[in-house]
Amino acid sequence: MSSAEIGAVALTLGLLMALAHTLAFIFEKLRQPRLIGEILAGVLIGPFVLGQLHPSLYSTLTGTGSSTNAKIDVVLNFISWVGLFLLMFLSGSETRRLLAKENRKEIAWMLGVGTPLPFLLVLALGLASVLPLADITGTAAQEMSALLILAIAVSVTSIPVISRIFFDLKILHTRFASLVLGSAVLEDLILWGVLAVATGLVGAQATAATTSVTPEIVSHTMVTMAFMLLGLTAAPWILRRLHHSRWNLLVRASPKGYIFCVLFAYIAVASALDVNLVFGAFLAGFGLVGGLQGGERAHFSGSLEAIAKVSMSFFIPIYFAMVGFKLALGRDFSFSMLALFLVGSSFIALIANGLAARLAGFKGLDIVNLAVTTNARGGPGIVLASVAFDAGIINAPFYTTLVLTAIITSQAAGAWLRFILAKGWPLLSSHPDEP
Repeated sequence: MSSAEIGAVALTLGLLMALAHTLAFIFEKLRQPRLIGEILAGVLIGPFVLGQLHPSLYSTLTGTGSSTNAKIDVVLNFISWVGLFLLMFLSGSETRRLLAKENRKEIAWMLGVGTPLPFLLVLALGLASVLPLADITGTAAQEMSALLILAIAVSVTSIPVISRIFFDLKILHTRFASLVLGSAVLEDLILWGVLAVATGLVGAQATAATTSVTPEIVSHTMVTMAFMLLGLTAAPWILRRLHHSRWNLLVRASPKGYIFCVLFAYIAVASALDVNLVFGAFLAGFGLVGGLQGGERAHFSGSLEAIAKVSMSFFIPIYFAMVGFKLALGRDFSFSMLALFLVGSSFIALIANGLAARLAGFKGLDIVNLAVTTNARGGPGIVLASVAFDAGIINAPFYTTLVLTAIITSQAAGAWLRFILAKGWPLLSSHPDEP
């Protein structure tokens, strides 16, 4: 890279960091999630600052101009991805009792009712021609794929955003966090498989080779499930033995360096298997501390704390700021579509997740806490929108609707949890000693 390119990267990162931390501080004082301020920083930095100071770089990063700054784009996007990986890694390392015996009944109800009920309801309404699919379908003209995207968008829960909210509120260690993240991990595994089906249908239409797409979809789903299963069971046992091996000089020479090697190894394996890299980062943190038992957490507590400080100061705010930065794409916006989807999808999701929590044995405020939290769409909602739009499955107005809905529902979840904690009320009445 040339000096000018390095300077452009430094300028962009400096602007993003300064405004992200400032707005995050203001939002925290207003009892709102810090990440909303970080996302807003990216939205403002794009057209109003970088668009004026460095218009060619801005057009490259938003995909609205030439690729003369392609190297800069790659560097900034890689830093953003590292922020997402570290967020998920730290979430995995802090999540306790994930899928533990005491949670299995509740997670089974949440996964068996809270996820499929809204998904199947939207699917049924679409197949019955009740929903105006033509209004959201993109250039691929594949209404079935658009319907699948719509069903996923109503059902999905954001692991990255929820993890960040839990981290900021210091409740990642609680049973409440374990229940939400445990169901979200399995839920997203299923829904990402459906996304593969939706994009596969578009590919099949383009190549007129549907019969060759189906085995690929099945194979991809099976590989993802196997990766998740091994990451939750066998991998933590293997890592425990590796931690204490006398041949492992790296863990003695630099525990922090060893932790990064574990993280990048998981990501590399996930990439080689074409598994969602976010799952790889989450399972790396989960496996490092000993899996379900978490017996290795104390061994790496100092190193994890140091990594968390750097991550929360630089990499993770950059990730959320870049999410906001890329929202300023100048794509169409329909207020009526946003209002209808936001209210309708939230109503369906809240009812379904509330029913699941009730069937799982929760009562009163516990049901509200679980329903509101699992309605946060966040990062997956934004990724879903981007993938679907780039594939031509959905049009620009619905893309914008999905992104804004993801942000609004995440903000609502964070604000609600902060309110509950400020009142001194337990997140789960069955665990009143926890926050």
